Amino acid sequence: MILPLLLAAAGFQNVAALDSAVAAFTGRPIGVEGGARSAIDARLKLAQCPTVALSWRTDTHDAVVVTCSSPQWRIFVPVLAAPRAVAAPAAMTIAAVKQEPVIRRGDPVIIEAGSDGFSITRDGVAMADAAPGAHFLVKIDSARQPIQAVALASGRATLPGWSE
Repeated sequence: MILPLLLAAAGFQNVAALDSAVAAFTGRPIGVEGGARSAIDARLKLAQCPTVALSWRTDTHDAVVVTCSSPQWRIFVPVLAAPRAVAAPAAMTIAAVKQEPVIRRGDPVIIEAGSDGFSITRDGVAMADAAPGAHFLVKIDSARQPIQAVALASGRATLPGWSE
């Protein structure tokens, strides 16, 4: 969906107009299930964009991607999802909750992400122990900040939000 927007007088993008565009795109107001979780932070100083494009981040409709092609910027607006009921097993033991780590601090890790038609991988070093499904930090190289990953198996991880 591509929408022309009103521009703010101070030389920055009018975030209230972006909120309205997201509400029109989702068909729900802010704070309501299916709508944006909250208003876009008014402190954002985005360059003015005469026309923005809106799309869903994933098929689960967990966030709206608001993109400007010229000047180039992109923001993600989280969408309020319906609460999920999680059924706990009838006889849960402490041993069932505590899983052994499959990745140990200092282990080499391959981070994988992708979907139909593409995939990317990156080598790194684990900065903490992690059990399957646990989040942990991975050091990619000495020049950059560590990134967050989700443990899959020994030496394998993915990015948060990507499935195996």
